[in-house]
Amino acid sequence: MKIPRLRWWIGGMLFLASVLNYIDRQTLSLLAPVIQADVGLSDAHYGNIVSLFLAAYTLGYLFSGRIVDALGTRVSLALFVGWWSVANALTGFARSGFSLGGCRFLLGLGEAGGYTASPKVVSEWFPAKERGVAVGLYSVGGAVGATLAPILVIGLASRYGWRSAFVATGILGLVFTALWLVIYRRPYEHPWLGDGERQLILADATEAPAAPAPAVLTERARWGLILATPAVWALMGARLLTDPVWYFFQFWMPKYLHTVRGFEPRELASMWLIFLAADIGFLSSGFLSGWLIGRGWNVRDSRLRVLLGCAVVVPFAPFIAHVPSTAGVFALSMAVVLAHAAWLAGISTYVVDLVPKPILGTAFGFIAAGSAVGGILMNQAVVWTIAHLTYDYCFYAMVALHPLAFWLLWKHARRPWALAAA
Repeated sequence: MKIPRLRWWIGGMLFLASVLNYIDRQTLSLLAPVIQADVGLSDAHYGNIVSLFLAAYTLGYLFSGRIVDALGTRVSLALFVGWWSVANALTGFARSGFSLGGCRFLLGLGEAGGYTASPKVVSEWFPAKERGVAVGLYSVGGAVGATLAPILVIGLASRYGWRSAFVATGILGLVFTALWLVIYRRPYEHPWLGDGERQLILADATEAPAAPAPAVLTERARWGLILATPAVWALMGARLLTDPVWYFFQFWMPKYLHTVRGFEPRELASMWLIFLAADIGFLSSGFLSGWLIGRGWNVRDSRLRVLLGCAVVVPFAPFIAHVPSTAGVFALSMAVVLAHAAWLAGISTYVVDLVPKPILGTAFGFIAAGSAVGGILMNQAVVWTIAHLTYDYCFYAMVALHPLAFWLLWKHARRPWALAAA
């Protein structure tokens, strides 16, 4: 049996994994007011639980990429999704802040792996001109998950109690894990892949990167190649600076709407509008850069042009704090989140373009660890800010982040990798 355009079916599986990833992580923030009242958690306790998730997310990024390179994409993604799904289901049985934090820590360890395995799947299955769209596809899965989460999670919690939402979404992840193991193989060995599509994929895969890395590396050589490259540090710094914007909208925007704008818990389902904007941003990034490539731009400059446009829009975030109407809050939030989502998809694709495949999983995880570290710093800063100042200052901080990150990329990550053979 041959399946036409099988690579896009594989891309669809990555999309579903991201949907589940974000549904699971959003469940806690959407139900935070109810859980805090039931379990007896202050805002500081809630912030600490989010920080535990992000600390585990950091560790997960650092180590999961190496697991992907060692075990391959099929086994590693199944391992990660199965792990985080069990952790999410266990959250439904938590009875204290301590057990709740432990479950979220386990969730963070697994969820990071989804975003180190997915880019390597893209590098294996998609030619360069399609990678931006493929990365956008699995990235938009996260935003779709965040869009669906308010409807699904709050609906389940309203009917069956907040614990049911964690258990039900965890079960969905285990179903996906079984399907992934049945469906996924690498292109050169997949029995469902047509000869024409196989030739398209493998012909591109055999193109040498600008600075090839050897296929077999010692651990010391692998990390030496990564740590000695300025572009890695620039990309990590860019993720550290800008990803906190995305984490803020995931973990704190529902609480902002509840605390400052007076939303009732059930009204927080309207968060789906903000994440719908992220859906558009994730997809538009790949299409825009692909359009520029089609008009003769080289791959690197097309990605940077899209990133520059995003860096101009996100600094409008402070207006969110001062617009009087709910419609204005949502319109501005949607614009900021759309631009940031396009930025995040663009920078992820840039890493896939830049990094040699033998070390892609490890390097991507190391770079993405900057994201989680930035999230931890953001989370603690938000806890302090809302205790001593107001939420307004959280939005003010978003003015400089993306322009500074773009400067880092322009200064240090425009050249091809200068990697020496080990």
